[in-house]
Amino acid sequence: MTAFIWVLAGYFFGSIPAGYLIIKILLGKDIRKLGSGNIGATNVSRFVGKGWGVGVALFDMAKGGLVVLAARLAGIQDPWILALSGFAGVCGHNFPLWLRFKGGKGVATSFGVVFFWNPVPAAAGGIVWYLAMRLSRYVSVGSMVSLATVPVWFLLLRESSAYVWTSAAMALLSVVRHRSNIINLSRGEEGRTGS
Repeated sequence: MTAFIWVLAGYFFGSIPAGYLIIKILLGKDIRKLGSGNIGATNVSRFVGKGWGVGVALFDMAKGGLVVLAARLAGIQDPWILALSGFAGVCGHNFPLWLRFKGGKGVATSFGVVFFWNPVPAAAGGIVWYLAMRLSRYVSVGSMVSLATVPVWFLLLRESSAYVWTSAAMALLSVVRHRSNIINLSRGEEGRTGS
């Protein structure tokens, strides 16, 4: 029962659509009908500036991780409960009830969750994201590659299999959510950073 409550809390808190709300308040528009149609920080930046985009990214990171932190503060130590509540937060962001299950791609939320599991894989993944993004000049490539490395960092640190498997699931989910980007990459139509 305890696990169910924390997983449910993770989903509902993760499903708060910050990017959608910011664009609705500032522009009176539905961000899902603008640009890439994504509710995340990258698309928000396109329409209201990088400052708002950074704010959305930070909120999206926090909303996934803070439920994990709250569970720890409540005395939860079982890695599987912490892992699944964090994963539920990512699912909430990607498939929010309030937006008819049409949400974002979960990259920032995933890294927020990973940070509260263990900051070291989050930092290592962040470095990989930056390097992959700078070298390829594709945010989508940086996102997918960096999340794919996170389970490796957990393995190297000999962390619980709960974090290894759940971070692998988040990486796979990210690839699925980036399917339109993958199609654009194969066609040479994906937008580069700075273009």
